[in-house]
Amino acid sequence: MSLLRQKAIKGVTWSFIDNLANSGITFLVGLILARLLSPAEFGILGMITVFIAVANSFIDSGFSQALIRKNDATTQDYNTVFFFNLSIGIAIFLLLYLLAPAISIFFKEPKLKAVTRAMGIFLVVSALAIIPKTILTKSIDFKTQAKISLVSSLSSGAIGVGMAYYQMGVWSLVGQVISRQLLNTVLLWIASPWRPSREFSMTSLKGLYRFGSNLLVAGLLETIYKNIYYLIIGRFYSASQLGQYTRAELFATAFSSNLSMVVQRVSYPALSAIQHDNQRLKEAYRKVIKSTMLPTFALMMGLAAVARPLILILIGEKWLQAAAFLQILCLAEMFYPLHAINLNALNVKGRSDLFLKLEIIKKSIAIPVIGIGIWFGITYMLWGSVLLSVIAYFLNSHFSGRLLHYSTREQIRDLAPGFLVAALVASIMWGISFMNFLPWITLLLQCITGVVLSIVIYEILKLSEYLDLKQMLLTVIKK
Repeated sequence: MSLLRQKAIKGVTWSFIDNLANSGITFLVGLILARLLSPAEFGILGMITVFIAVANSFIDSGFSQALIRKNDATTQDYNTVFFFNLSIGIAIFLLLYLLAPAISIFFKEPKLKAVTRAMGIFLVVSALAIIPKTILTKSIDFKTQAKISLVSSLSSGAIGVGMAYYQMGVWSLVGQVISRQLLNTVLLWIASPWRPSREFSMTSLKGLYRFGSNLLVAGLLETIYKNIYYLIIGRFYSASQLGQYTRAELFATAFSSNLSMVVQRVSYPALSAIQHDNQRLKEAYRKVIKSTMLPTFALMMGLAAVARPLILILIGEKWLQAAAFLQILCLAEMFYPLHAINLNALNVKGRSDLFLKLEIIKKSIAIPVIGIGIWFGITYMLWGSVLLSVIAYFLNSHFSGRLLHYSTREQIRDLAPGFLVAALVASIMWGISFMNFLPWITLLLQCITGVVLSIVIYEILKLSEYLDLKQMLLTVIKK
């Protein structure tokens, strides 16, 4: 086994643990908070989400990706990016502070003024963490990041639940978010040997900006699109309905987005190292795509099948509308890791310009879907996002396929067995929901049926990606 492959496998394992600690614990804490708080209180925080997400994209500005890709990055590069990121973070914090009253008026929510100003602190703290995190990621050191995530997620979760228990409402959510980022940043600085020195180079900034600027604009478009539903639902519907949507999205993205993040974080630095070996790069991407999408198809379709009893058991009947949203979101989010992998190929090949062009095309196509949400309702908008997800895949795979010589047709042929097995098993699981058992019995039967049936079919078909994942899992367990 090559050193690169060993580092990649180790990186995947620890990156998965990192995401499990960061998102998994946050997810579990979210279930507790959903029991203690109302949908409207989650909706208030959801209203500011789009502004925070866009601001975070500006702060990073694509420089972390540029530093990871640059094999000969210098201390001067890191210092330059650090001071640039921090300056942007402080500037955006001040801007949000001034705009808070207008944001509150736009959403017709008085509490939003104070919440917006408080959340601005998150941005400055986040800016301080970018370089230490980038250095650890570039060296594929996800073990350290996993430990940090575990501590920060558990501690902030306890803070959030404690505040909710003492009836602090939406402030318990704000407290959880800010304390998690603060703890994460402090621990990253303790773990990282890097310290900034007073040097700033415009030459270095311009060199990194040539690659990072395209990623910045593309990232902004993606961030705005992914969070525009918060803006639309919060403005044209109610805080309660937005709260229902935020819980559905939390469930839908718990696996797909986190898996995408794991794959991107590990594959980008690992595959950047072989960016000039086209044949080796193609085979590596083929393995990544097949191994990633097999569990993604199974889990996302399975989640759609069990949505109703799962929501009822975990967070209660007051969140039942979220179950209907979740079923649709699962179908859209199912393709997200596939989008990420194909777009990752463009960055590895240094084609951030093509990355940007693709994002502009896809987001232009999305405009009518956003209009549907305003005029016809949330459900139609979500079904539109499913269609957009399929269209986006064909666009992404077409262009990445030209660079990797791994066409859309080849990808579909590789992915078809896993997709068909997942669809068959999910259909059977969904059928169980019509048997009118108690919710916990229905969920138990669905899960047992899904797991057993999937393993049996995979063992019979002996899919290469299943065998690879099985071997990887057994290796990790033995260690």
